[in-house]
Amino acid sequence: MTAMTAPDSEHFLDLRRLRLLVDLHRLGTMAAVAAHTGYGTSAVSKHLGILESEVGVPLLTPVGRRVQLTPAGERLVEHAVGILAAVEQARSELRGTADPVGRVRLASFFTAVEPVVLPALERLRARYPRIAVEVHEHEPEHTAELLRSGSIDLGIVYDYSLVPRALSPELSARQIDDQPLFLAVPSGHPDATRPVTVPELARFADTGWIANSRGTDDDELVQRVCAIAGFTPRIAHRVDSLHLVNSLVAADLGFALLAESGIERHRPDVSYRRLDPLAGRRRTFLLTRTGQAAWPPLAALTSVITEADG
Repeated sequence: MTAMTAPDSEHFLDLRRLRLLVDLHRLGTMAAVAAHTGYGTSAVSKHLGILESEVGVPLLTPVGRRVQLTPAGERLVEHAVGILAAVEQARSELRGTADPVGRVRLASFFTAVEPVVLPALERLRARYPRIAVEVHEHEPEHTAELLRSGSIDLGIVYDYSLVPRALSPELSARQIDDQPLFLAVPSGHPDATRPVTVPELARFADTGWIANSRGTDDDELVQRVCAIAGFTPRIAHRVDSLHLVNSLVAADLGFALLAESGIERHRPDVSYRRLDPLAGRRRTFLLTRTGQAAWPPLAALTSVITEADG
């Protein structure tokens, strides 16, 4: 990289170069940053070299044919996230109008689309007809990555209190819901009508369990709940469709842990036993990129989603 010189106070911390440094931290290589930004790799390297000169300390160090951030570089990324977020928030506030206009790209996990997203879009259309919302269905892990890359503007994600989701400082979260957990068993099972506590799950140690095929959270939840009961579960099936999960349970092909919204109350062939607090709860969050929640179209959509919380 370039030789270190004293920072020029009039040209200190160019925002474009700070963004490139954050992108390098997130994406891992200059080639990936180049592909993401449209710059050439040499241009990315040049800009980061200039940034080193501006701050007056080494930010990158060679590791084989790649580079990695120095401790100073890691620290500058932490500052950069806050700086870029503050600038974006200021821009969002200045762009505000009495009648918000724009397109918001929203990603949500499947079971929140009908009960949460659709009613919110109806309210939004009635109040802010000039806001267009583009809806995508993704698992929480993918939604977080799409937010970080700038491919979407708002995410609805879930986690479990026993399996909390770690978030990058580039993202901000607001909890909007939580639900108890239930054990789903065939209605003809001897334990179908008995209360079940987490320690009592030990009597199902030989049972097959059903986990999610698209995300890791549900798998980890089963592992942790069963660990509390003192055994390692055997995952018999991995499926994404909650309807199929319920059908597998009904066919006596496995047990499942379900949040309340995953229950199909109309079917008589599955019994749902509410678990005690040791199982934790499933939590739902709104995710935005840090500093962007004030953008008027995004703020309007967030308000109609959260107003049902009271």
